[in-house]
Amino acid sequence: MTDSAQERAESRGDAEPHVRIVTGHVVTPLRGSPDGILDLERGAVALRDGRILAVGEAEEVLDRYPGASVDRQGERLLVPGFVDCHVHFPQMTMIASPGLQLLEWLENYTFPAEARFADRAHCEEVAEFFADQLVAHGVTTACVYATVHPGSAEALFRSALARDLRVITGKVCMDRNAPEHLLDTPERAYEQSLELLEAWHGRGRLEYAVTPRFAPTSSPRQLELLGRLTAEHPDVVVQTHLAENRAECDWVGELFPEDRDYTAVYERHGLVRRRSVFGHAIHLSDGELERLGAAQASLAHCPTSNLFLGSGHFELQRARRHRGLRVGLGSDVGGGTSLSPLASLNEAYKVSRMVGEPVDAFQALRLATLDGAEALGLEDRVGSLEAGKDADLVVLDPRSSPVLRHRAGYAGSTAELLFALMMLGDDRSVHATYVSGRRSVPEGREGCGP
Repeated sequence: MTDSAQERAESRGDAEPHVRIVTGHVVTPLRGSPDGILDLERGAVALRDGRILAVGEAEEVLDRYPGASVDRQGERLLVPGFVDCHVHFPQMTMIASPGLQLLEWLENYTFPAEARFADRAHCEEVAEFFADQLVAHGVTTACVYATVHPGSAEALFRSALARDLRVITGKVCMDRNAPEHLLDTPERAYEQSLELLEAWHGRGRLEYAVTPRFAPTSSPRQLELLGRLTAEHPDVVVQTHLAENRAECDWVGELFPEDRDYTAVYERHGLVRRRSVFGHAIHLSDGELERLGAAQASLAHCPTSNLFLGSGHFELQRARRHRGLRVGLGSDVGGGTSLSPLASLNEAYKVSRMVGEPVDAFQALRLATLDGAEALGLEDRVGSLEAGKDADLVVLDPRSSPVLRHRAGYAGSTAELLFALMMLGDDRSVHATYVSGRRSVPEGREGCGP
């Protein structure tokens, strides 16, 4: 949200410290059961001081807090704030570049785009735009890649802090197999990451992520030092890429001949553990999945990117069958083609059909919310609408386009309505986003009534 938009929000009472109640059709996954869903057609969520006070039937919640301000959302859906487990904010400037396979795409589009982040003004401009777009798309928690430049991570931290977004990010570390002007060294990667971690980790809802781009662009020495940093700060996230593309996997085999497989490279350097988030993870053996699960690591399923770059089909249900392994949803912009979790779920469903294990609407909602929170180690704070959690929620409007509105009129169940939103919806379906209890209305929709 821009400063002026924030001032307008405060002037109309959106920042009031007392209880606020949002009424509408509540649909949320619940902790403690893989199939647990709360579905309240006339529901309500009570919010105060950035936390959820209560979730329940609207009449009951309204009676409990008689002095509360009320946002009446009618038949719109109230769902948890979406969680994006894998996204590159610097790639907003080259999203939808013509599709090449991964390694050529990095060389032709990604690295030139990231080189521009040596300019701090450019960092600030793109970070501000990206943070606004997260909110506009209903994403309230995100695990984000910056560039090799420390200023890129600092810019995103500042933008996220101003909006109270829950953002996990870190400077990318690369000391080989990339353009010279985008390389650091093992020692500089360690030192700059540590400086950023000490300055930003734990401020507001911000966290640091140790971020080797992927094994081919880090030497064994750099991975060793980043593993040491991770051991010294066990509460931080580790994010990197794993087995996205077959040519990449072959390359890793050439660069690390002493390791039995791609996963073993990260294991040897202490980078596989709880809160390690591996993007894509398409071309993994059952043995690798088993080891990742034993370490309680996480995978980010990035369907729009996997399809756009022709990387392959991630087998979601296969991964879930490995005990301890967590899977969340990632947009992977700019390989991915949309920041909208609805668009990502659209493609995730199609992929699940292609591999013969389709997901249903409630499983998909969970993937974009609570599963993502669990993948990031944040399930006690976000991912579902439950008392005590952060007051992050999204108001989805099934009337946001003519075709969707027409289809919604014939939906015979909540699952059918939710599925239609995932197939036909996009950022226009986000009527409002509540970030830590503060309502943000996407630009151009300020005049839309409740």
